[in-house]
Order: sequence, then structure tokens, then C-alpha cells
Amino acid sequence: MISIIVVLPRSEDAKGLRNLLMKNGFRVDSVCTTGSQALSRMDDLSGGIVICSYRMSDMMYSDLHACLPKGFEMLLIASANMLQECDCRDIMSLSMPLKVHDLINTVDMMTQAIERRKKRERQRPKERSAEEEGTIKEAKELLMNRNHMTEEEAHRYLQKCSMDSGTNLVEEARMVLVMMRT
Repeated sequence: MISIIVVLPRSEDAKGLRNLLMKNGFRVDSVCTTGSQALSRMDDLSGGIVICSYRMSDMMYSDLHACLPKGFEMLLIASANMLQECDCRDIMSLSMPLKVHDLINTVDMMTQAIERRKKRERQRPKERSAEEEGTIKEAKELLMNRNHMTEEEAHRYLQKCSMDSGTNLVEEARMVLVMMRT
């Protein structure tokens, strides 16, 4: 579930917003009254949404946005006049007075976007080190020399063995090297 931090200068407003979000199924990890409190809470989280006002007691929204760790997005809540003055690139915004429906839909949309991005990152193939690439290449060369395979055949053989045994390609290449060298 996506983490949400609410940062509003008045504690009562922040708690009210937290209760509204929680009643609608969102997990609010923290309620803060200053930007520095929010930043310290973000250190413990791996990403999420920061819902904040235009001005907090210790910083402006733009200062907080500049300090957001990777994986966090901002939802700025301010008057329509203030939003016109804002540089809102990469920042979602809602004008006051808030409509509950708009808030819930916006947070839901942001949550889904973050979840899609995290899923894409998890599915992206991990880059191999030069040592791992060398191990795979060495195993393929050994298969090519001993079993008279083409490079493509040797690679497919390693892939199939890897899938059949439930190991990754590098581990399978190491096993082939150990077994064929003895």
C-alpha cells in the first residue's frame, strides 16, 4: 500500500484530512505540521504521496518539493489564487475549498500511478555485472566447444536449464562450468 504523509500548518486540519483519507481506504503514515518533520518521516519510507499546503511554518511547498526523496510525489492544496502563482510542474494540485470527491479521486489516481511505476521497475531486468556477463560467456563458450553448439543454441540451453531448475541464468552458467570442468 502507498504511504501518505499529510503536512498542514494546523494540526487539527491535518488530522481531519487524515481521518477523511483513512475513512476512504487510504493509509496515512504520518501527520506533520512542518516540512522538516515530513522530510524526517520520509527517510523511513520507500515512496508515496505528500499532501501539503502552500506554506508551512518552516518552508514553502517548493522547498519541500525540492527535497522530496526519490519515489515521492506531491499533492499541493491551496487557494485558486495561490495555485495560479505556483510553478506546479511535477506537482498535482487541488484548490480550496476542497471537494471530498476530487480529493479522493486525485489521491487514488496518484496511488495507481505510483503502483504502476513500481511494478514496471520490478519487472525491468536487472543489469548484470561484468563478472556475471563473463561467467555466462564462458559457459556458452564451453558448451559451444564441447557440444558443437552455436552461441544462440548455447544461450537457449542455459536459459531452458535455468527455467527448469528455477535458478537465474548466472547461477546456471556457474553450475555448467563446475560440472563440465570436472
